[in-house]
Amino acid sequence: MTHLSNTNDAAISSEQIDRYQTLFNARKDAKVVERAVSHQGILATSADFKADTDMTPVFSIDLDTGKVANQKQSGRCWMFAALNTMRHHLADLFKLTDFELSQNYTFFWDKFEKSNYFYQNVLNTADQPLDSRKVAFLMTTPQQDGGQWDMLCAIIEKYGIVPKSVMPETYSSSKSSELNSTLNKKLRKDAVTLRQLVATGATSDEIASARDKMLGEVYRLLCYTLGEPAQTFDFEYRDDDHQYHIDRNLTPKTFYDKYVGWNLDDYVSIINAPTDDKPYNKTYTIEMLGNVLGGREVKHLNVTMADFKQLAIKQLQDGQSVWFGCDVGQSSDRQKGIMSLDAYDKNALLDMDLSMTKAQRLDYAESLMTHAMVITGVDLVDGKPTKWKVENSWGEKVGTKGYFVMSDRWMDEYCYQVVVNKKYLSDAQRQAQAEAPTTLLPWDPMGALASN
Repeated sequence: MTHLSNTNDAAISSEQIDRYQTLFNARKDAKVVERAVSHQGILATSADFKADTDMTPVFSIDLDTGKVANQKQSGRCWMFAALNTMRHHLADLFKLTDFELSQNYTFFWDKFEKSNYFYQNVLNTADQPLDSRKVAFLMTTPQQDGGQWDMLCAIIEKYGIVPKSVMPETYSSSKSSELNSTLNKKLRKDAVTLRQLVATGATSDEIASARDKMLGEVYRLLCYTLGEPAQTFDFEYRDDDHQYHIDRNLTPKTFYDKYVGWNLDDYVSIINAPTDDKPYNKTYTIEMLGNVLGGREVKHLNVTMADFKQLAIKQLQDGQSVWFGCDVGQSSDRQKGIMSLDAYDKNALLDMDLSMTKAQRLDYAESLMTHAMVITGVDLVDGKPTKWKVENSWGEKVGTKGYFVMSDRWMDEYCYQVVVNKKYLSDAQRQAQAEAPTTLLPWDPMGALASN
């Protein structure tokens, strides 16, 4: 293997700088590009308006899902997207236009359960030094807003859901940075205590007692910032026909069972990760990733991109929207609501090749899942998808009243996860999905939490 034996050999020399300057100044367009980019930035200067005409928001399959929600200054996209798929179903059944489920309610319990999950991981790694990669990984972000589909299922299966009117937004749910910094400070302080208890040979009862006190303090902090979750409530509403309804003495779990009623075991995570370490038609989970101890684990079935898209299309054809995860910041125009490989032409502007394969981007930390949204439509031409309609959770001031258009080629490159009812899986896929998963390391890109 070739390597440098002396790092001084690789130091940048003045001769190199002179040569680079000469090459730069020899370019006829150098000063023109410099003026444009220095004043407008790389994105604005490389914008390709071809994408505007290609990404017209018209689709052969287009589900009517109402107004978009707004996660505001929080990282709850995965939660908004999942609850949106459920509210679409609920709104159709009970004639409730623009109805929302409480994202704050699930946010509260996710924070609470993530804290307990963190404590368990601290105890599981208490025999490792502080500079071990797993301990360092834990302490970098004890908890955050982001998550994955299976994590929301774990919350709903344990705590149910409520209408937004029962537990509305608060300052800290819509703008979560203060809560996150305070909670993470507390969790790191608690990690010091837990590791010290283990190091000094404390009994399991002593550790459990300390942990119980810590959880009580977390609960109090969450009540202060997010409000105390309802245990029982009345659901009062008028439907689209102006008929009055009231349903009394519901619990969050009975509300879910009556008004949504999905068997969440029927919905499975499908990923496309074309890296050598993840063969297709195998399942994967991620070490130290989750929220509810003893609850549903994160589990992905890896398939080809062709199968990935076909499963999403089948669910859309049946009239049901699709939760999905992607790297939203790549080649996308947030204001126009366009996700297209043609949105920008940086290669032409800069005269350099920035292309990488999807596998290379995953392997070299150039891309991972950052955001979750909902697919609500697709344009099929001769049976093949050309573009997809996307319901975002950034409010109505972006895109087309909050809806985005995603090109099929963009989906190939930057979509990593969809959630579909397993009835759409082939027999072979269903059998593969049922198998025990391979456990990936905590920092694997398929363990990324959607949080934009």
